[in-house]
Amino acid sequence: MHGLGNDFVIIDSLEEERNMDYFRLALKVCNRNFGVGADGLVVLLPSKAADLTMRIFNSDGSEAEMCGNAIRCAAKYVYENKLVSYKRIKISTLSGVVIPEVITNGEHVEFVKVNMGEPRLRAEQIPTTITDKEMILGETLKVEDQEFKVTCVSMGNPHCIIYVDNVGSIPLELWGPMIEKSTVFPAHTNVEFVEILGPGEVKMRVWERGAGATMACGTGASAVAVAGVLNGLGNRDLRVNLPGGALDISWDKGDNCVYMTGPAEYVFKGTLL
Repeated sequence: MHGLGNDFVIIDSLEEERNMDYFRLALKVCNRNFGVGADGLVVLLPSKAADLTMRIFNSDGSEAEMCGNAIRCAAKYVYENKLVSYKRIKISTLSGVVIPEVITNGEHVEFVKVNMGEPRLRAEQIPTTITDKEMILGETLKVEDQEFKVTCVSMGNPHCIIYVDNVGSIPLELWGPMIEKSTVFPAHTNVEFVEILGPGEVKMRVWERGAGATMACGTGASAVAVAGVLNGLGNRDLRVNLPGGALDISWDKGDNCVYMTGPAEYVFKGTLL
């Protein structure tokens, strides 16, 4: 399945949790030349605390706390396969229980709206050692001979947001991995380069921790919406244009939660041997 081109192999283990080495399986399956090919491996498992558990393994085998595009795919899968009968689905992740809500046309899921939870802004929550300030807004990060003004937000996983004049001119494959693995990010970080189109719209490219350049990132788009408000650069309702399409993000004043709305699609089904 994919969410705006951010693609995943989904393994349904809801009936029985298998004793598998998901690290090695992700490396094999996500390889685009010798495996199925994907940005990540998503395993759906039983849960005692929610309707199901979702584990996400990046293409390098590392496990992610949360993934906005993957959870939309998971919600669509379990709803359309009648594994749940209600539209608000509780999914347990490493960052806590997340609740996506499917938006349907008949029995078909057209969009999924996800309560991404409250943003985490303190340095130790991200985590980062870039500064001892309570929030990281426009702080200077030096990588090699280049300086970047960065804002850091956690949406259950870490994000480093950098505003640029022309996002298309950024050498993402050069700077992305260097910033991802900078020593100031002890758990590494996702990296978002953002071009402001207006107070309610931005263009974004992303280098995902453990996966590299991807077509979209739901937690990244959510973090960008928060960063825009905190820096006085954007509205609480934001359209984020990514290489794979657009996500609509809203940071609610009432409950302080971020809501992401976007599509999820099937590519194919099969059996892994």
